[in-house]
Amino acid sequence: MISEETLRLRRVNWRIFFRRYGIVISFLLLCLVLSLLSDRFLTWTNILNVLRQSSINGIIAVGMTMVILTAGIDLSVGAILALTCVVTADLLQKGLPVPLAMLTGLALGAALGMFSGLLVSRLHIPPFIATLGLMTVSRGLALTYTQGRPITALPASFDFLGAGSIGPIPMPIIVAGLIFLIGYFILARTNLGFYIYALGDNPMAARLSGISVNKVILFVYALSGFLSALAGMVLTGRLDSAQPTAGYGYEFDAIAAVVVGGTSLAGGEGGLFGTLVGALLIGVLNNGLNLLNVSALWEGVVKGAVIALALLLYRAVK
Repeated sequence: MISEETLRLRRVNWRIFFRRYGIVISFLLLCLVLSLLSDRFLTWTNILNVLRQSSINGIIAVGMTMVILTAGIDLSVGAILALTCVVTADLLQKGLPVPLAMLTGLALGAALGMFSGLLVSRLHIPPFIATLGLMTVSRGLALTYTQGRPITALPASFDFLGAGSIGPIPMPIIVAGLIFLIGYFILARTNLGFYIYALGDNPMAARLSGISVNKVILFVYALSGFLSALAGMVLTGRLDSAQPTAGYGYEFDAIAAVVVGGTSLAGGEGGLFGTLVGALLIGVLNNGLNLLNVSALWEGVVKGAVIALALLLYRAVK
């Protein structure tokens, strides 16, 4: 006869299992269902399309993961993407070499993110309010800078970042893969990664243990802005057009990927593997809805339902 203690341990083990691998199981089940509903889903062309579409959200989600691990949030990523890509495109049209234009855009993204970090760390403004304000300002600046018009006809060497490929693999997938590897190394193999987790888990204890909390906050928000700018360049290169309205809703897709991937909004728990699977799940979901000819009006409803379900499952197995 099984003892009560054995049953309790089994329940705990199942909870640990689902917390670790629930997102992977959900992703595989979703792929299985879509492969049964559409014979185009598992084709090589469609798989590359899903990975390419997920790459931009994945790049942004790496920075968002680190911000959320510190118990923060960044609502400005979509607006930073728009502002940096139109500035970069404008500099390219004015004849600035591609490397310098890209470095300028990336530096602008990092500076905008660092500004949010300063508001949060120095002025103690809640991250939601600080990044919401930056989102509004950046979106307005992007529209003002271009007078609401897109910037097109960019150099082919710049477009390669979003539209080119190395062998059979499109560049956006390669860029996103490299960003995930670097992010994973930072979180898993460096002291900075330990500080990020420690800050999210217990800010007071982190401060008392000698961790420079303000510098960690500055880093994660600056990184988030930097990666938003990089994602914007990938998107601009893919479309050969910088749109001042680009990036609308990207902050919610990134947050969805992070939260669905198991990173706690309270900070200190989660990681980039879950974010990677979460970004792929969101990408597969979008792709599946298109293959099944589901109205675009329902996409937001489905995404919201997935996020809500993920949060409920997380609370259920915690």
